[in-house]
Formats: sequence, C-alpha cells, structure tokens
Amino acid sequence: MQFIIKTARQLFLGRIISGTTMSVKSVTTIPDKTENTTSYSSLDSILWCNVLLIVAAHIAGVYGFYLGIAAAKWQTVVWTAFLIVFAGFGITAGAHRLWSHRSYRAKWPLRLLVAVGQTMALQHHIYHWVLNHRMHHKYSETDADPFNVQRGFFFSHVGWTLCEEHPEVTRRRKAIVMTDIQEDPIVVYQQKLYVPLAFVLGVVAPVMIPGYFWGECQRTSFFMSFALRFVITSNVTWMINSVSHTLPGSTSGSRPYDRAIGSTENRLVAVLAIGEGWHNYHHVFPWDYKAAEFGDYSANWTTALIDWFADIGWVTDRKTVPERVLCNRILRTGDGSHPVSSNHEIL
Repeated sequence: MQFIIKTARQLFLGRIISGTTMSVKSVTTIPDKTENTTSYSSLDSILWCNVLLIVAAHIAGVYGFYLGIAAAKWQTVVWTAFLIVFAGFGITAGAHRLWSHRSYRAKWPLRLLVAVGQTMALQHHIYHWVLNHRMHHKYSETDADPFNVQRGFFFSHVGWTLCEEHPEVTRRRKAIVMTDIQEDPIVVYQQKLYVPLAFVLGVVAPVMIPGYFWGECQRTSFFMSFALRFVITSNVTWMINSVSHTLPGSTSGSRPYDRAIGSTENRLVAVLAIGEGWHNYHHVFPWDYKAAEFGDYSANWTTALIDWFADIGWVTDRKTVPERVLCNRILRTGDGSHPVSSNHEIL
C-alpha cells in the first residue's frame, strides 16, 4: 500500500523532481523570477474529480478511435479531423500568438473565428488560458510556472490539471498584466458566457452535425467528434509544455538560440501542433508571430493561415525578429548548432 501511495504521489505531483532548483539560468531571467525552493507536495492536493474526468475522457477517446476505424462514415472521420485542426488553430493563432503575445493584430472577424475555435477546444476561456501562459513565460520552469517541468514530465503534460496549483502560482499571478485582454469585448463576453458557449460549441454542435447532415450514429458521433477530438487536441497542446521542454526533436541542435533554457526545438511537436514546436526560439523571441525563425509552412500551418488572413486584410502588424538581432543572439547564447554560429561574428 505504501508503494502505491508513493507511486501515485510521484505520478500526479512530480515528487521525482519537485523542489529541485534549476541547474541552468536563462540570460533573459526576469528580476523577480521565483525559484524552485519549496517541496510542495501532498496527496490532499489531488483533484480526484479531475482525475476521473481525464481518465474517462481518454478511455472514451480510445473507443472513439476504434469506432473511427470500424464503424464511422468517412464524412465523420473528415469532420473530426477538421474539428481538431480548427480547435487547434483557435489555440495557436488565437489564444497563443494573438492574445498571449500580441504578435500581430487581427480584425474582429478573425478574432471571433479563433475565439470559436478556442472555445471548441475546451481548454478554459481565453482570459484564463492567456493568464496561465503569460505566467509560464515570466516564471518558466519555477514553482510559479503552472506547467513547471521541474516537477516531472507527467506533471508538465497533464498532472497540473489534476491537482491544486502551487502556492507560488497563486501568489505570483497578481504580477501578470492583463489589461489588454480585458479591453477586448470578444474575450470579455466569451469569459462571461463560457459555460453555455463551451457546451454548445464544444459538445452539442460537433456531435449533432454528423447525425443531422449525413446520418451518422449518435454514439459514433459522440465518441469521435467530442471524445476523440478533445483527447487529441488536449494532448497535442500539453506536448508543448512537456515534450518541448524536455526532449529534442529531429533537428541537429535542440537549443540553437539559448542553450541555458529548458525549451527545445522539436519538429514532431511542431507538425502535430501546427507550428508550435519550435520552442527554444519561441521562449527567446515570444513576440514573433511565426513562433519560429522560418516561415516553413510544412511544419507551421498556423503561420501559413495567419499570412493568408493578412493577404485578405484581416491581419496587420505581424511582428518578426530583425536578422541582426537574431544572429547576435544565436552567437551569444546558442548551443553552436545553428548554421549562423560558424558563419558570422557578433555585430
């Protein structure tokens, strides 16, 4: 019994790494940045209702995957894939690049579109999503980081949703400036009406449409269009907090822009998360609308779509990093794997 309790504590609360201090420091450290100095961990902080819901959702998602192979109509498979991409775009282009980092400006039709996608993703309302993400950047890999990878891979992936937040997260939250978010009426009304909007856009509409338009079985529609879609969208988003902060991808160097921070370049995550896997670059230059050095559309569909919306006039003021600034940063703090490292001198 003691072994089971200890294992549960390690899995859900990250006791394998919890309380350790970071071994490397970023050259961009914020003066009031908190450290991992506490050993906060208790089985009492586990939110067992969340645990049951997440486990049930994943079981339902696996069953939805089976139905997609064995029973679903091809239209339902296409519909589910569309929902995954659309909800993902609401997260990447909307909650992340637009509202969290203000890396570009969007007119109200696009803001409304990505707000619908973000709502459909069922990852809390935009205000809460942005607040957590800004904390993640300001206090990255410390106790005040809601997804602190120093507490373990499992915690940074999904464990943070299964237990109460660390006291440092609560204490430091008041330091995050959110006035710009509070001034956007789309964000304000989405927050006020989030529960009914999430139910209609995230559950009812995705499930009812296949049955109404092409006669899909409601059971199949529920387990694919809702459960499977939710599980895939959530895990891909969580991979950015876990995989991209621990594992290098297929790129030759995992930290070409700053070797002293934990975030890495990971092409697999970039492909799955439609462009969000170039995480070492993103943590160094979070205000670049591409969230990557290059606008490689094959591994960054979000950038491609933002550029397309710019072509039709819905997007303006796309922010990018000047070449001189980029090269100097690579030479000064990179791990030496970037081609610039052997071809340039600091300017």
